[in-house]
Amino acid sequence: MVEPGAVPGYGPIFNAGVIAAGGVYHLFARGVREGYSRNPEPGPRFRDYVSDVLVFTSRDGVRYRFQQVLASGGRDGAHSLEDPRVQRVRSGGVEHVVMTYTHLPDPASGGPWRIGLRTLAYSAGRFSVNGGPGGVVSPPGVADKDAVVFNVRDGRVALVHRIHPDMQLALFDTVDELVEPTDGFWQAHLSELERHVLIRPSKGALGVGAGAPPVPTEDGLLLFYHERDGSSRYTVRAALLDDATGAVRALLEEPILEPELPWERRGDVDDVIFVQGAVDRPDGTIYLTYGAADRCVGAALVDTADLLRALRAAA
Repeated sequence: MVEPGAVPGYGPIFNAGVIAAGGVYHLFARGVREGYSRNPEPGPRFRDYVSDVLVFTSRDGVRYRFQQVLASGGRDGAHSLEDPRVQRVRSGGVEHVVMTYTHLPDPASGGPWRIGLRTLAYSAGRFSVNGGPGGVVSPPGVADKDAVVFNVRDGRVALVHRIHPDMQLALFDTVDELVEPTDGFWQAHLSELERHVLIRPSKGALGVGAGAPPVPTEDGLLLFYHERDGSSRYTVRAALLDDATGAVRALLEEPILEPELPWERRGDVDDVIFVQGAVDRPDGTIYLTYGAADRCVGAALVDTADLLRALRAAA
């Protein structure tokens, strides 16, 4: 859907979330600035690797046009912004559009990556960062990423996050509480981290992480997530969550999407399909967006009824 180099000043463009507004798909992608290089020494894979959040739009989900740079690294304490997801969540009787992303500090700081959250406004066909709730929303001093936000049935705000190698679930009364949790919240969460584990890697796999914000269905919440298998290949998997608690009701033992096409198999990081966006369509399909080989953006369609049947059988 989007090729590397599609925007002047940027090379790889990948790991994209998506949301529909005004009859248009708005794609939020991680754009890596030109000038980076591979690191031949121990440490990070690349040098001078800085990402911004780029927005593309499309009416058909196939042909995308660049619209704007939404947020840039080097600001608000973030050296780089990676892997944006965009979701709608209700809090205090108001619907918020929030973007979660990986907040990377300056490499010289030695600090871990954490989860960033910004509230977005929509007007005249484009999104912008507004002054609503926002900030870093994960435990201090802990490497945490791959976050999605959604409501459970009673209106609480759920956060799925990833402290390696598992995915965990945290619940908050409001978005404001997610941004500024009550005293001791994260200390208590970390002290009982095993109790908050939502999904673990399958046997032999190296890790899992949330992909797209969950899609509501009549059977529960469909969660698409990634798994890094024993050969470091990233695939897409699916789980069904209880809409009252966020707990897992069923998950499939096999991936629903694997790297197969040349541009999914070869890139800056080979054999990667990294799902981040999901839009429920009126035709009974779910439109997924994903990063491929850390270079470009792909899309796929899933038949909702078929997937739910498979998950019911796996329950």
